Amino acid sequence: MKPEGFFKPSDSDFFIEFPPGPLTVGVEPVKWIESIDLATGKLLILSPTDCVKDRLAAFYHWGDEQCLRQAILIRDNSSVDLNEIERWSANEGKNQEFLRFLAE
Repeated sequence: MKPEGFFKPSDSDFFIEFPPGPLTVGVEPVKWIESIDLATGKLLILSPTDCVKDRLAAFYHWGDEQCLRQAILIRDNSSVDLNEIERWSANEGKNQEFLRFLAE
């Protein structure tokens, strides 16, 4: 049985999450949704900056080290707004954790 708000294709081991709205990262609403046009339609996704914030939220609030590594991978391979992530981190009360994110 799969949890509410998730979809699991029969040919995959992975779930797709459909979170209830409004979509937030930490305590703030997502500011920008990006879209990718595919042959099957438009795919709406988080911007790289909001994706980093989402991964950092799991690290900040639950100590999830894997999510910290994911945030670093996104940071190192995408264009992200580090000033916005710093502002958001301060609003979350996680200045020291943000400094660790920058240092690694």
